[in-house]
Amino acid sequence: MLKNRCDVHTHTLYSRHAYSTVRENVLAARDAGLELLGVADHFSDMLFPSTDLVHGNLRDYQHFINMRVWPRSWEGVTLLRGMEADIRGLKGELFGQGIEVAEDITGRPVRRVSTLYDRASAGCDYVVASVHYKNFADGASIAQTTEMYLGALAQPKVLVLGHTGRAGVPFDVREVVGEAARLGKLIEINEHSLDTRGREGRTWESCAEIARTCAELGCQVAVNTDAHVCCDVGRFPTALSMLEEIGFPQELVATRSAEAFLGAMAGAGLDVPGL
Repeated sequence: MLKNRCDVHTHTLYSRHAYSTVRENVLAARDAGLELLGVADHFSDMLFPSTDLVHGNLRDYQHFINMRVWPRSWEGVTLLRGMEADIRGLKGELFGQGIEVAEDITGRPVRRVSTLYDRASAGCDYVVASVHYKNFADGASIAQTTEMYLGALAQPKVLVLGHTGRAGVPFDVREVVGEAARLGKLIEINEHSLDTRGREGRTWESCAEIARTCAELGCQVAVNTDAHVCCDVGRFPTALSMLEEIGFPQELVATRSAEAFLGAMAGAGLDVPGL
């Protein structure tokens, strides 16, 4: 039976359509027997549709600025600081990378103008890159959508490609998975995608194909809940059942333990926080 002791894609009240606090998620992680929890709230204009896509207001995204106040160990659970950033272009551009920030959260001019993405992600341990708004890919070729995911993987802080099986953007699975394996980055197997879409749907087979390719090419996966309420944190029955059905190897589950996940971070070139 596959083990999974980390959940690194969870959401809090900050994501607006989620319903729990960081502490509630931590307590749920503890009760589920997790060793490590990662909070990866949405970084997207789905939260603040009025975001100026040229000059951004850092105040709307200050949740990401102050995550350093979170303890690294809470209720016996290692706590990581993440972000789920929207992929918003066919070159793998992430939300906020084209938005300049010239003021801090108090409205004072900053010494050095940078992008909203750079400011918000500076305190993050890792980034989950996901497609939510897929209109930018309408009419794109498979080569273009594959390049989109390759471009996202090349981003230094991106560790995980989120819910590629349900995003509705077809791509060359072997090429993307192969590049993720080469870079030491992770493909997500998302419990929420499988649990809500049903076994008979296209999403299930898409996720299974991606998982089979990961097993074949030696690419590690991150099994996550994508929980939007604390009672879902640390519960992956559908995702683990699917992986067991296809004979997925335990050693390629990067979320099997805190040690394995932190090792995957290091292998992908990310800084591992001192714990």
